Amino acid sequence: MLQTPPPSPSPSLVGDVVRETARRFGMAGIPDAQVDAELLVAHVLETSRGGVQAAAVRGDRMPPAVAAALASLVDRRCQREPLQHLTGLAPFRSLELAVGPGVFVPRPETEMVAQLAIDALRAAASESPIAVDLGTGSGAIALAMATEVPHARVFAAENSVDAFIWTKLNHSRVGADNLTLAFADLAVAFADLDGTVSVVASNPPYVPDDAIPRDPEVRLYDPPAALYGGPDGLDAVRRLSQVGLRLAHPGGSIVLEHGEWQGEAIRGILTADGWRSAATHIDLTMRDRATTAVRP
Repeated sequence: MLQTPPPSPSPSLVGDVVRETARRFGMAGIPDAQVDAELLVAHVLETSRGGVQAAAVRGDRMPPAVAAALASLVDRRCQREPLQHLTGLAPFRSLELAVGPGVFVPRPETEMVAQLAIDALRAAASESPIAVDLGTGSGAIALAMATEVPHARVFAAENSVDAFIWTKLNHSRVGADNLTLAFADLAVAFADLDGTVSVVASNPPYVPDDAIPRDPEVRLYDPPAALYGGPDGLDAVRRLSQVGLRLAHPGGSIVLEHGEWQGEAIRGILTADGWRSAATHIDLTMRDRATTAVRP
C-alpha cells in the first residue's frame, strides 16, 4: 500500500495550494509533480493550467469548498491513481478524450503513431480513403484520423466491454460522423472491408507477460488486456500482421505502436508475412515507438 504524504496546514492562496500539492506529489514519487499539481488545481477551479499560474501571480485565494474538493483528489493522486482518472480527461493531439477505469489512458507518444497513420491516410490515392483502428480503446487514434482527415472513412474495433463504453462516449463527444465503431475482436473485424483499406493502425498490447511495469499508474490502473501481449509481447502484433494483409489493398499501410526494443522483431514479423518496406520510427524521446510497412 502506497503511503500518502501528510498535508501541511491548509493554505488559502492558490499559489500556496499549488506548492503544497506539488510537495506532496514529489514525496509520493510522482514525476512532473509541479505539472500535475497545476493541472489538478486547474481541474477543481474549472480553468486551465495557465489560469492557475495567473491566479497564483495575482495572489487569488482558493475558495474553501474548492479546497475541500481538491483535498480528496490529492490524496488519491498520492496513491498513484492516474491524474486522467481524477479529471476524467486525457488530451490527445487536438482532442480531449474521456477516460477512466476500464480503458487504457492514451499517452503523448501515441500522438506520433497517429501522425504516421494520418500522413499515410492523407497520401492515399483516393477521394475517400478507408482507415481501420484495431483495438481502439478510448478511440484516440481513430478519432484523430477521422477529425484530421475528414474526407476519409474510419472504422474502429474494440472487444472489451469496459473499454467500448469509453469508445462510444468519446465518439459522441467528438461527433465525427465519418467514424464507424464496432464491438468486435480484431481478428475478425470488418470482413466486408477486405482488400479496400488504405491504413491499418493499432496500439496493441505489447508488454511481455513477465515485464511488470514500474509505474503504479500503469501497473495498477491500466487494463491488463491492453498491456500484456504474451511471452515476448508480440502475440497481438502477429495477429495484426495477418489481419492487416486481409484488410489492406495493394499499397496500403500498416502502422503499429510498440516498445522501444521491439522494432527489429516486428520488422521481421511483417517482412516474413509478406509486407514490404518495414521501417521503425522514433518518438520525441528518440526511442523506437512505431513500425510501418506497405502491402505488396
